[in-house]
Amino acid sequence: MSPPAPPAPLDAPALLFISPGHPLYEAELELRFRVLREPLGLPRASVTFPFEHESLHLVAHREERVVGCVLFHPDAPDGGRLFAMAVSPALQGGGLGRRLVTALEAELPRRGMVSIHLHARATVVPFYERLGYAVHGEPFTEVNIPHRHMRKLLPSSILGRREM
Repeated sequence: MSPPAPPAPLDAPALLFISPGHPLYEAELELRFRVLREPLGLPRASVTFPFEHESLHLVAHREERVVGCVLFHPDAPDGGRLFAMAVSPALQGGGLGRRLVTALEAELPRRGMVSIHLHARATVVPFYERLGYAVHGEPFTEVNIPHRHMRKLLPSSILGRREM
């Protein structure tokens, strides 16, 4: 289990769960494009997924400006995939990514989720390891860069239902 996130500073961005169609959704897509796709030379259309509407979107924002996001797609009855994690470059390294992941993890057990998995870019594996995720399987390439499969049992599920 990862240690709890420290309290957010008073000037920290607010966290909010949204859905496609929410007024902040277009700003979320823009952040995802600028941070995750544009640096790889990928087109703007590559930022959306076929399962956007079935996914849980958590954004960090200052008024109408989205400065961080993380998504979760339930792909099993009691688990799913964390994806599209992005933090504005000016705020990276300041704890916002950790706040996003821990807030998402706190919400998922309320929705019946006991496990979470993700495809981590090789460069951010240590970030997820610090949050309690474990690497499994072989390295692979996605969007032309090295990735690792990672997974975690959510805290409320440690005593629970199944092994991963």
